[in-house]
Amino acid sequence: MNMPFCLFAAGTNSQLGYIWDKSTIEARVIIGLLVILSMFAWSVMVSKSLQMRRARRLNDLFMAEFRAQKAVLDIHDRRVQVEGCPLFTVYQEGMVETEARLKQPDGSRKKHISLKSMEHVKRTLEGAVAREALALESGIILLALAVSGAPFLGLLGTVWGVMDTFAGVAQAGRADLAAMAPGVAAALITTVAGLLVAIPSMFGYNWLVHNLRVQTVELDNFAQELASKLETEFLKDE
Repeated sequence: MNMPFCLFAAGTNSQLGYIWDKSTIEARVIIGLLVILSMFAWSVMVSKSLQMRRARRLNDLFMAEFRAQKAVLDIHDRRVQVEGCPLFTVYQEGMVETEARLKQPDGSRKKHISLKSMEHVKRTLEGAVAREALALESGIILLALAVSGAPFLGLLGTVWGVMDTFAGVAQAGRADLAAMAPGVAAALITTVAGLLVAIPSMFGYNWLVHNLRVQTVELDNFAQELASKLETEFLKDE
């Protein structure tokens, strides 16, 4: 008896084994699709959770270091590299643009930049925030598909199985419980499989979306704070 491991790990359970034996080819195909979808959903939940946890930890460390600096370009001048830190990526892109605006032909830096140049730096920061938010969000759509699609796949299998059961009863010419129960039970197992995929995906999706919103707000706030420090340090008072 060859059953998908994540849905039928309890193979010794006689009821599950009996239902699986009575299920149709269509139901088994749908359950197989749900198993694959579940594997992808769990991989996304685990990988995105680790990614966001690491990003949050690195963001905290970077903010502590950033606020300890006297000049806004100090970290950039030290050529520090922090992989996987969204705040650092935003900072780095902003500093590269700022340095380009400050650079003079002889290689030295100007003390001030124009208001127009500062607007270019701000747009660079906004673009960096958007790209980092998209990077954090990538893959989460798969969980939304699992939440919305898995129950319908399960329902499709159930309706298909019930339809086959009633067709078989009609052809046999008898409608007793012994003839209908196995087919209906086998049909309902696809709905159970769909819910087993959708429920964990729903909780994982909501948790990840909440953390994504928090980190996106932190990116926006940091970009505004960085822009304010740049204006204070490099924008000449009119």
